Amino acid sequence: MTDSPLRPAWSEQFTAEAIKQLVSSGPISELTPEWAFGDSTGRGVRVAVVDSGVESDHPALAGCVRGGMIVEYDPHAENWVRYETDDPPRDLAGHGTACAGIIHSLAPDAEIYSVRVLGKEMQGRAIQFAAGLDWAIEHDMQVVNLSLSTSKEEYFALFHDLADQAYFKNVNIVSAVNNVPAPSYPSQYSSVISVAAHEGHDPFTYYYNPTPPVEFGAPGIDIEVAWINKQYLTCTGNSFAAPHIAGIVALIRAKHPELTPFQVKTVLLSCAANMVHQE
Repeated sequence: MTDSPLRPAWSEQFTAEAIKQLVSSGPISELTPEWAFGDSTGRGVRVAVVDSGVESDHPALAGCVRGGMIVEYDPHAENWVRYETDDPPRDLAGHGTACAGIIHSLAPDAEIYSVRVLGKEMQGRAIQFAAGLDWAIEHDMQVVNLSLSTSKEEYFALFHDLADQAYFKNVNIVSAVNNVPAPSYPSQYSSVISVAAHEGHDPFTYYYNPTPPVEFGAPGIDIEVAWINKQYLTCTGNSFAAPHIAGIVALIRAKHPELTPFQVKTVLLSCAANMVHQE
């Protein structure tokens, strides 16, 4: 079937301007930031940070870390991984604490769980990463922040299956896209909320990208973040943009627990700074 000469092709219909018109009129225009997450604190929402661990007693986290799990590579174990309880949770590199601190700053009453899959040098195996995501899905997390990814093609199917499991179990996966222009997983999947960095610093100002796979842009350039040993650093990267969106998702989930992952993504679209209707 060819396109009718009376209407544009799909790629032309869904330009940024067309999407702005869509969200500025009709029922979807009522999905404002105030409706979506106004007065929400994230209370009751469980957020897993799959990363290098979380320094649970860092002052930037104010006691919000409720538990921790370590996923170790073990060639002799079933599925090549071994799970160990991390009590109290620790961070080996700082990266996970940075992400958790950003989430907590937006959603102060959300419960954060540390899932350590990376070591001191920010290195880990894709199978550990996959097992950490699987643990989060199976242990009733509602939001999972993934400021890491893999570009190995052999893991495409495994991560796609995990993303589908999360979607159908009402789990929102928020994933940073690769810092270099190359595909990475699971940020490429349509069920995942993919995020890259923009230059702003207002934590609630984010943008929608009408040409996926990158869907949203959030603060991630020269951002002050919590780090290990009670420190703070100024950092740049898509890693720090993703937890801004994860924090907002936690606020939405707390205020509207009935929403599905698809509906949450629609709310994010409607409330993006470049989509909000201006009177």
